[in-house]
Amino acid sequence: MTQRRWIPALLLGLTVTLLAGCSTTRVVEGQVQSFSTLAAVPAPATYRIERLPSQQAPSFDAIATLADQALARAGLQRDDAAPRLLVQLGVQADAVPRYDPFRPYGPYGPGPWGMGGWYGRGWGVHGVWRFGEPTPLHRRAVSIVMRDASTQAVVYETSAVHEDVWVSDPAVYGVLFDAALNGFPKPPQGPRQVRIPLAPPAP
Repeated sequence: MTQRRWIPALLLGLTVTLLAGCSTTRVVEGQVQSFSTLAAVPAPATYRIERLPSQQAPSFDAIATLADQALARAGLQRDDAAPRLLVQLGVQADAVPRYDPFRPYGPYGPGPWGMGGWYGRGWGVHGVWRFGEPTPLHRRAVSIVMRDASTQAVVYETSAVHEDVWVSDPAVYGVLFDAALNGFPKPPQGPRQVRIPLAPPAP
């Protein structure tokens, strides 16, 4: 009888713990790499986002808004009429196979498999998953290229990549834009990890 009593209590406790975990703030870890020729924030610190043909769809508006917010936090101000910088965005969403030590040919068995690319620096969502195979990792990536509006020279290039079994689109892209702009305009040299909290959605 004693054993039967604690089993429901244990299940209830696990349920409460899981629900509490869902309401906590998650941390997104991005693999960031940046290159800069800027010595300081340009003056005036204005920019305009230049959309590629593949980014003209209304579905890209939410991504552009998240990028605007991240650029503002980095000290830049949007000014489409008189920009000092021209900003080009890249976004990628796909699935990455997880390594399974019990499958000698990898997570998808023998034979070739492929995932899509960047579509240049455009906007693409794609991936491959077969029923019955291990759930792949969600891979989300962003890139930002800034050019001097007067000379067209690239003055800043940065990217951030995140892989996890859990994903929250499109909010995760805002966090990745923040990670990619970490240290702007003089970021640390070489690849680095940047951890930024992802606030839970409003109730």
